[in-house]
Amino acid sequence: MQTKKLKIIPLGGLGEFGMNCLALRWEDDIIVIDAGLMFPESELLGVDIVVPDISYLVENKQHVRGIVLTHGHEDHIGGLPWILSELKVPVYATEFTLAYVEGKLEEHHMLDETELVEIQPREKFKLGIFTIAPIRVTHSLVDCVALAIEPPVGVVIHTGDFKIDLSPIDNKPFDLHTFAEYGKRGVLALLQDSTNVERSGYTPSEQAVIPRLDEIFSRTKKKLFFSCFSSSIYRIRIALELARKHGRKVAIMGRSMVESSEIAQDLGYLDIPPGLVINPGQMRDYNPEQLMVLISGTQGEPMSGLSRAAVDNHKHAKILPGDTVLLSSRVIPGNEKSIFRVIDHLYRREANVIFDDGSHGLIHVSGHGCQEELRLLINLVRPKFFIPVHGDYRHLREHAQVALNTGVIDSSIVIEDGDVLELDAKNARKNGKVSVGRILIDSGSNSDVVEDLVIRDRRILSEVGLVLLVVAINTRTGQVERPAEVVARGFGGADISDQARDLVMSTLNTLSGEERTDYGQVKEKVRVELKRMIQKSTGRRPLIMPVILEM
Repeated sequence: MQTKKLKIIPLGGLGEFGMNCLALRWEDDIIVIDAGLMFPESELLGVDIVVPDISYLVENKQHVRGIVLTHGHEDHIGGLPWILSELKVPVYATEFTLAYVEGKLEEHHMLDETELVEIQPREKFKLGIFTIAPIRVTHSLVDCVALAIEPPVGVVIHTGDFKIDLSPIDNKPFDLHTFAEYGKRGVLALLQDSTNVERSGYTPSEQAVIPRLDEIFSRTKKKLFFSCFSSSIYRIRIALELARKHGRKVAIMGRSMVESSEIAQDLGYLDIPPGLVINPGQMRDYNPEQLMVLISGTQGEPMSGLSRAAVDNHKHAKILPGDTVLLSSRVIPGNEKSIFRVIDHLYRREANVIFDDGSHGLIHVSGHGCQEELRLLINLVRPKFFIPVHGDYRHLREHAQVALNTGVIDSSIVIEDGDVLELDAKNARKNGKVSVGRILIDSGSNSDVVEDLVIRDRRILSEVGLVLLVVAINTRTGQVERPAEVVARGFGGADISDQARDLVMSTLNTLSGEERTDYGQVKEKVRVELKRMIQKSTGRRPLIMPVILEM
């Protein structure tokens, strides 16, 4: 339906961290900004990743003109394979982001069927009615952009993830000038990253970690294991430069670290001198003080290089007493247990462990702007309407207040996933909702998508256990051929096997021969009676699975 209003429709990332995906619609033209995933909470047992429900886009697939990516982090590109399986549309991104996307699509055998279009900062392109101008921003990853989008109603700027770094490692600073130019022209709405809104002041430049890291290199007497996010190309570059400065050869380990380093080198973001990087198998040819191991696994991922090395289960990465392990990253909320489990193992190896606990100096800086940077950009852009994005609800609410306190905007609007925000040149208002939600992906199963019922069963199994009932019934006569067997697992308390077996047999005896040949009825009748008995006698409600053997 033609409304003559711009619709802003978040499908993920507003009300949670990750799964960033937002649609802009003008009449019959829709563009999508980012296609991210999020990693599951602990209660989503057996789920590998979570992607946004794009029912709205599928219902309007004939109007979707393309997906535009702000940068290459997983929470912005990780959902692409699942979204592109439903929408055959082109993907627009910068060179480095496209390199990550290509690897992801190739892994899912979708690269040949997907149109990938490279974009450049300050070079405008059109998607349907929308004119889009990428603007260079700085972040913890390279080649990141904000998007200035021009529908007929006015300019909308989406910042993507950013911090304002005017002296980045690659000498490609945040483009304050272009933001200021848009501010002079007039901006209808600004959608701004809320991640660090609870932090006051400014986020330090990536250069700020160099002095402390240099000191650690100079004091390390044996092998140095350097671990950071594999997408932190700036940090990898710093580590390589310090290794060269201190006369250490570098062995790179971990699939994601190797892939990111190769991509960054191919695209000119890493300039590695000949002979600096060695094959892991060559480490035995050098003394410990001549080696640095660049290794993935800062978040304690179970199969990462660092996790395996921490338990002495890595072919090449052998951590010995006196070696130093440096975790140049932050502890992502939710990963504390796995990270500190790895750190415990490292201490068991008698390694010197340095991580971001506030006592080791500046070994990591965030990729997101703090309050003063948010205010600075708002004052430059001076939008009519302000919309916080990327964060839990409390971040969005606090960010809206920070924006209002600048005194340069007319209205600050908090929206969540599924809200439809309509804007024209004078007004903005919420008008209805679209279907949103989470799609749970278990990449190890035959069917990628995990249903809520499966998650419920997994949760029950983890909490109260399983009671398995096996009954053999003659398919011709309906007679029970042998006594029922009851097996309980993960089910504490008194042994209920004998009681349950007697109950099953007495229940079966109440059924006619014909009823006993209807296995659906048998299963349900037995399950209900067992459930009632177990709950009454133990207070537990385990998952009950009747199995009928046809004889």
